[in-house]
Amino acid sequence: MLSINRRHALGLMGAAAGTFVLPRMSFSQTKRPSITIAVQKITNNNTLDIWYEQSNVGERVFFPNLWEGLILRDWMGNQGPVAGLATEWKRIDDKTLELKLRRGVKFHNGDELTAEDVVFSFSKERVFGNTEPKNGKTIFETDNKPATVKELPPSVPGNGRRLWPALAGVEAVDKYTVRFHNTTPDVTLEGRLYSGGSQIANRRAWDEAATYADWARKPVTTGPYMVAEYKPDVSLTLVAFDEYWGGRPPLEQIRFVEVPEVASRVNGLLSGEYDFACDLPPDQIATIAAAPGLEVQNSTIWNHRISVFNTQNEILANPLVRRAFTHAVDRQAIVEALWGGKTVVPAGLQFDSFKTTDMFIDGWTVPEYNPDLARKLLKEAGYKGDAIPYRLLNNYYTNQTPTAQILVEMWKQVGLNVEIQMKENWAQIHDPQGVKGVRDWSASNTINDPITPMVVQFGPNGEMQQKKDWSNEELNKLSVVMETSTDRALRKKAIARMLEIAEREDPAYQVLHQNAVFTGMKKSLKWKAAPAFAMDFRSNNWFI
Repeated sequence: MLSINRRHALGLMGAAAGTFVLPRMSFSQTKRPSITIAVQKITNNNTLDIWYEQSNVGERVFFPNLWEGLILRDWMGNQGPVAGLATEWKRIDDKTLELKLRRGVKFHNGDELTAEDVVFSFSKERVFGNTEPKNGKTIFETDNKPATVKELPPSVPGNGRRLWPALAGVEAVDKYTVRFHNTTPDVTLEGRLYSGGSQIANRRAWDEAATYADWARKPVTTGPYMVAEYKPDVSLTLVAFDEYWGGRPPLEQIRFVEVPEVASRVNGLLSGEYDFACDLPPDQIATIAAAPGLEVQNSTIWNHRISVFNTQNEILANPLVRRAFTHAVDRQAIVEALWGGKTVVPAGLQFDSFKTTDMFIDGWTVPEYNPDLARKLLKEAGYKGDAIPYRLLNNYYTNQTPTAQILVEMWKQVGLNVEIQMKENWAQIHDPQGVKGVRDWSASNTINDPITPMVVQFGPNGEMQQKKDWSNEELNKLSVVMETSTDRALRKKAIARMLEIAEREDPAYQVLHQNAVFTGMKKSLKWKAAPAFAMDFRSNNWFI
């Protein structure tokens, strides 16, 4: 049996990509199995739009089963780029990337994928709304008729500008060739194409949908599974798309069911109601592993759990107070107590994958656990013990609530008065009304370069600054270097300085630990978990 892990690993600066075709497996025409997956949350915003649902939970249900890009992420391997809807690509210059489309690819409505769909997928109407990319001068003009204008949620163009800050536009060279034009040099163009958000949608389905909401509840894509039914906050049902370019999908149906409570997910797995139970804390491993016919798969992933600061809060406006927060946390104690040592404390907001491009800053660490230093900093800041709010969701992240309780106690030990405020959803977390303080978040490496997550999340286009939580003028200037320079040494120097600013001098966040995913499942299914939130149910990862 061929393995998807035999694909070519392609660097960000590669001049061209090798052609790769998913192995076309031989299946009998007997009825294929259907599975039910219990998850903590299906999507955050009740849509299936990759630009709106930029989230960990969205990654799980979108990739690689529903949405696909020109370049794919190697979900079951090193998470690097591999050929997808494009079979090859090459640099024309530092600002221009040309890609050849895979011929014969069908959308779920039967349309063939062409350059027109790619141009639409990166059009102003689809991605940027009434805005422009941050550094873009104009949207590149083509002869194509503009897509239908729909009213986009505000965060869609915000996310578009964040991932594509200097996109001039996409040119259809011919029916199966496209060129991406940037207004600035960018060594990460290839990486941006396999990051979440850059996947391809069908142009006709967008134009025919009455409203954005109608389209976003049932987008037409090219993936191995298509949307059959979506009930927001309840379930999402995907069914096999037998004309998939990578071969007949191995499953008849995938049903994601929203089950917020851990105990209910575990009990449903034990009773046989669910085939998979996701988002499990490590303390549930023994229970599931002891049950006949069940197992737990787990791995660390390219995502770090962090907490972030809002500097509009008068207390947190003082960087000495934020520095005290970072030195009051015993991260290793959290890893041992809540994660059973099954994850690690990383070297700040860095990932080992940065080493492949020599962009990892050796010797960098998270701020040391030093309660005495934390107390000293609070004294210098003149902190009087006023309450600092901590807006918290109930275990959106695995172990989120117990982690918050431990953090509050650690902060209390050095004199910080942090009060938990339980919230029901992200809208309440970000509500500008009232006083903000600390909140939870996570940070992912999505394109194998330090611009994710540092620039994408904390730079001038990032969510932190869009929501006016934090800003730093020097870091913003260095973000431009990271996004536009082709000098590796200069970029490495810039990211090193950005780490110093955001983690030491003027803290925007504090890294807690690398994230890990624990999935309970039936052993008989012969499926393997990816080192990611995503769940791969293509033929290369299903062995029944």
